[in-house]
Amino acid sequence: VKLVESGGGVVQPGGSLRLSCGASGFTFSTYAMRWYRQAPGKERELFARIYNTGDTAYYVESMKGRFTVSRDNAKNTVYLQMNSLKSEDTAVYYCNTMTDRDYWGQGTQVTVSS
Repeated sequence: VKLVESGGGVVQPGGSLRLSCGASGFTFSTYAMRWYRQAPGKERELFARIYNTGDTAYYVESMKGRFTVSRDNAKNTVYLQMNSLKSEDTAVYYCNTMTDRDYWGQGTQVTVSS
């Protein structure tokens, strides 16, 4: 199993970014995918999940309405659209799946700063 995140960068407050997570080594369409983030000095937190059905769940109130997770099973890719970014969104963002065990990507840095 391999997960590779991309799309991070530096953006001004109020801006947008779209992260991607390319997956390989397993039957992508049959597994849920999760997005986590880890801000400096804080623990890694789960904030979004997309099931194999395409149903989604969001776990952090401050992100609801600003972040949208989606998936393209034909491309074995899960996306995270982030709008109205705030300085507190600065973190390393990771995608995750659990097949026989937890698998993680290397993470992609998102920095929100003016």
